[in-house]
Amino acid sequence: MSLCDDTLLCNYPKCRSKLCGFAWVTACSHAFCDQHGSGEFSRSPAICPACSSALSGKMDIVRTELSPSEEYKAMVLAGLRPETVLDICARALAFWTYQVHQERMFQEYSLSRAEGQVKQMEKVLSQQNQNRELELNAMRGEVSSLKKVMEEYKRKYSEVSERLMERNRQYQKLQSLYDSLRLRNMVVGDREPPRQQPPPEFTRGLVRQPSPRGSPSFLGMCPEGNNHLFSSLEPDAGAKAFFQFSSPARDSGRTLLKKY
Repeated sequence: MSLCDDTLLCNYPKCRSKLCGFAWVTACSHAFCDQHGSGEFSRSPAICPACSSALSGKMDIVRTELSPSEEYKAMVLAGLRPETVLDICARALAFWTYQVHQERMFQEYSLSRAEGQVKQMEKVLSQQNQNRELELNAMRGEVSSLKKVMEEYKRKYSEVSERLMERNRQYQKLQSLYDSLRLRNMVVGDREPPRQQPPPEFTRGLVRQPSPRGSPSFLGMCPEGNNHLFSSLEPDAGAKAFFQFSSPARDSGRTLLKKY
């Protein structure tokens, strides 16, 4: 805001709006909009919201019209001595100059604060860029190592594939050889005469007879074992009759054994 600007700003910290219509001015050279001025200065004692100064005098707070009428302008300084009029004008200009200087200081403070925030953000951004660059370099190294591992696996895969193909070829050769040998054996087996089977009586005579329960198994093969080995086991005639048995198969087997 320059000296030629005809608009002041509300000095309330959270307002900063342009003044229009009516404004509240204080003896500490601060101006407030009608909304915040009427709300803050209705309390007692009144305190300036901008500098926290006590405003206890009768003329310390004045509600003034920013665009007075022509009649007001013609009569407000009428009848006053020139030095009084000049003093009033000087004080009014001092108030305006103070408002301009205050606004300039506020804008410079806002600018320095914004510049500080920008520098802080630049530092944070540069730090983040460095971290991202380090992470990117680490990822690039990891990608290169993974590429090497992948090439190694490709080489091993190719070697294993070649070995597998060689084994498959060997297997096909062995399979064909086996098929040819199997076919040859089948042809030779069809050409051989059938083998002569032994007579059924000889085979039946050599069959081992089951021994009674509780007796040794070799007793069934002994011809005279039924009478001599069980002679001591004759407390009654039933046991002797049980172990003394013979069959036509056994007799025929004995005769064949004696012949041969």
